[in-house]
This record gives sequence, structure tokens and C-alpha cells, in this order.
Amino acid sequence: MSEVASTSSTGTPADPAPAGTQAKKVVVRFRSTGNAPILKKSVYKISSAQRFQALIVFLRKELGYKASEPLFVYVNSAFSPAPDEIVFNLARCFGLDGQLTINYATTPAWG
Repeated sequence: MSEVASTSSTGTPADPAPAGTQAKKVVVRFRSTGNAPILKKSVYKISSAQRFQALIVFLRKELGYKASEPLFVYVNSAFSPAPDEIVFNLARCFGLDGQLTINYATTPAWG
């Protein structure tokens, strides 16, 4: 499994998560939906201190998508969290089998 770099889209270190979560890693599984391209590697380990925006930036880079191209990102095929949500909180509340499943699409897939 690869790790996502711990910098934000501006190149500065990511904002810290709640105390005691910085050393922990979260397993993230990316799944394409609809006609979105499939990643060659879909499972990554990331710092739990990352914000959800860092996952979106990483996914765009892996897919070769520009900021102007549409990309819709969801947690567990259900909802799209706020970009400033901490990955630790998402994994704690919505993770299944020790993984946080992130679905992505090029058109809106779920409400």
C-alpha cells in the first residue's frame, strides 16, 4: 500500500487532527462508479490527520484530472463530506472492516 503525502494542496503541512491521531494511519479504498476511470492501485494508507480535501487532491492527481474537470467523491456510496472534514473522524464513524471506502464518479451518483 502506498501513502498519501501529508501536505495540503497549497504545499503546506496538513492541519493536525485531534490529539493522539497523528501517528495513526487509515486504510482508504478508492472505488470508481459509473464511467469514472479505474485506478491501477485502489488501496492506500494515509495519515489520519489529513483533511478530506487532501484525498480529493490526491485522487485528482492519480486520475490525471484537472481542477476544472468534474469529480464527485462519496463515502460508502452515500454522501459527500465537507472538504475540511478530518479523515480520522470519517474512518471512525463510517469505516467498515478497518477501511474507509471512497467512491468517485465523473457525474453525480448519489445525493
